This record gives sequence, structure tokens and C-alpha cells, in this order.
Amino acid sequence: MAINVATLKTRSLTALIFVLVMFAGLFINGYTFSALFIIVMLGCLYEFVKLMKKISPSGYGYYLPLGLLYIVLPILMLLELGLEMKIETAGPTPDNDVFYQPLFPCAIIFSIWINDTMAYIVGSFIGKTPFSPISPKKTWEGTIGGAILCVALIGLLGSLIPPAKSVPLKHWLVIAATAAVFGTLGDLLESKLKRVAGVKDSGTFMPGHGGFLDRFDSLLIATPFVWAYIHFVMIR
Repeated sequence: MAINVATLKTRSLTALIFVLVMFAGLFINGYTFSALFIIVMLGCLYEFVKLMKKISPSGYGYYLPLGLLYIVLPILMLLELGLEMKIETAGPTPDNDVFYQPLFPCAIIFSIWINDTMAYIVGSFIGKTPFSPISPKKTWEGTIGGAILCVALIGLLGSLIPPAKSVPLKHWLVIAATAAVFGTLGDLLESKLKRVAGVKDSGTFMPGHGGFLDRFDSLLIATPFVWAYIHFVMIR
């Protein structure tokens, strides 16, 4: 029992630190945002290489270009959604500045967090139908319930938070639904990679919670689809 309590305390403390670091990176300024996700990108790449080495010790190098599509491209898209370079040419010397708006990065991340949390809660109470053999703990009831509650909560936040009110509600609903659906697929993809590699967690940087890929697998798959919606539909 003492071991279980100690483990629970460690997991809780680790989760709290993780949330605080994420909030600091997202809300202080564009530099902390950039630094946070560059670290995330490097951590995910490191763990991806380790997984590929386990899957194919002699030919893992052939899979490394996939890391650019799977990890680097989504992180660059996320950074692009939050950062804007403005170049002022007036005056005696050019003035370059970086403007940071966390609205869309936060929408993606919070959608994924809400979806995961609600899917777990709904699945714990009414989940009966297995969703995928890749992830036996997931159920259709939890997955669908999590996505519906995610869309509802993000829609509510989008209508209440002042900066978000400048974006029509329908876009927040689509962004939340996209993040929920493709975030779930991202989680399944990483679970499949771990199963093939024969490991439980992608890494150990968060005791009791796994590695970088375990924490950001959903974000890596959801971000490109949300990015595409924002650029090709929402602001077309």
C-alpha cells in the first residue's frame, strides 16, 4: 500500500509540474512557447529513433525521414499558428518583432486534453464496447462521449473568452472535433509503434506517465489537420 501511495504521489507531482511547464510555455510569451515546443520536438525525435531501432535494428535509418513528417512538420505548423513575424521598415533602422497569439495552439492542446479526460471518465462509467485492439482500454462509448463533450466545452469557452469571440463559434466547434478525432488516431498510432517495438512507454522523462511521444502523440497528428482547416477553410 505504501508503494502505491508513493507512486500515486509521484505521478500527481509529475503531472502538476507538466501542466505548470505547459502553461508557462504557452502563456508567458512567444519565446517560451518556441522553446517549449522545440524541446518537445527534440524529445519526440529522440524517442522515435529509439523506437525505430527496436523495431528494425539494422534498417532503422530508412524510417528516420518519417520522423520529419511525423514530428518536425507538425511542431513547425503549431509554431506557425502561434507566431507572426512583423518587419517594420520605417525609421532609421528596420525593427523586427515577433508577435505571439496563443489562441489556436491552446485550442488544439486544450481540445486534446479535454477529449482525453472526458473519454476516460465516460468510458469508466459506461464503456463496454472495445474501440481498438491496439488500445484495449479505449471504448466506443468513451471515445464518442469524449469527443462530444470536447466539442461542447471548447464551443462554450470560445463563446466566453474575449479573444476567442473574434472567431465564429462554428470554427471552434470544427477545430475541437478535428483535434478530438485525429488526436485519438494519433494516440492509436503511437500505441501501435510501441506494441511493435515491444515497449510499454516511449520514454521515461515523466515518471509514471511515459515519455515525450506518450504525452504529445495526439498533438502530432491533430495539428496538421487543424492547421489545414485554419489556413484553407477558415481564413481562405
